[in-house]
Amino acid sequence: MDDPLKKRKIVIITGLSGSGKSTVARTLEDQGFFCVDNIPVDLLPKLLELTDSEGDELASLALVMDLRQREFLPQYSSIFAAVEMTGASVEILFLEARDQVIIRRYSETRRQHPLAAKGNLLEGIDRERRELKEIREKADWVIDTSDMTVHQLRQKIEKIFDTPAGQGLKIIVNSFGYGRGVPMESDLVLDVRFLPNPYYMVDLKFKDGRDPEVVEWMLSQDTTKKFLEKLDDFLIFLLPLYIREGKRYLTISVGCTGGRHRSVAVTEHISGLLIQNGCAGVELRHRELSP
Repeated sequence: MDDPLKKRKIVIITGLSGSGKSTVARTLEDQGFFCVDNIPVDLLPKLLELTDSEGDELASLALVMDLRQREFLPQYSSIFAAVEMTGASVEILFLEARDQVIIRRYSETRRQHPLAAKGNLLEGIDRERRELKEIREKADWVIDTSDMTVHQLRQKIEKIFDTPAGQGLKIIVNSFGYGRGVPMESDLVLDVRFLPNPYYMVDLKFKDGRDPEVVEWMLSQDTTKKFLEKLDDFLIFLLPLYIREGKRYLTISVGCTGGRHRSVAVTEHISGLLIQNGCAGVELRHRELSP
């Protein structure tokens, strides 16, 4: 049987406080890494033992380690070497930024720098920079985030770890009836109660929007056809902008009166459009048709 450790990719996220380590951790988490912030370095071997039973599910780990743990610097080198002896891959990603940028970021968040207990932020930054010099020199990647936006940093990390922007976008397309309210998790809400209603057709009343006869009837209506054409253009325009912005989860909710005909048919149409345009992570839900 293969040793699970040999399959592991471990990314150590470290560097200066205020340089963007949390953003990197969230980015890697969205790309399937199991992330832990501020784990003591001496617990790394124990963490690997505890996660052995998870197999491939925890094959990629991203761990934030820095000077919040005073034992990090004295122990990291020997512990990383011991982990690599098992066959696991340990890669160090070091983040930094200019002093004035870090000062500005701390001023905006009003947090206290871990090495500036007496309030002298510049001295704390300087001390941290000096103490981390050795691990910076050993890092696989050094990224200066001074002139990066959050989105640019995410894109940089995605490029390094070969996870193209948008690959991890998860889209839920959800139909609902207004009688039970709008789903709370919605990002985009489309009210399609203006469309012709199959409910009033005797042969269609007890079918739902997945039925070919219902779809055929709706598509025979000019209002429905024009709406879907404009909706397609809107979504094809909008999705790349969400991806570029760094959005990772999107819920599109489509509502009609009862949530069984018009909203279901439109939701099915949207799902097909997204898949046709290369969106892999599409989940289709019909709230009012669920048991």
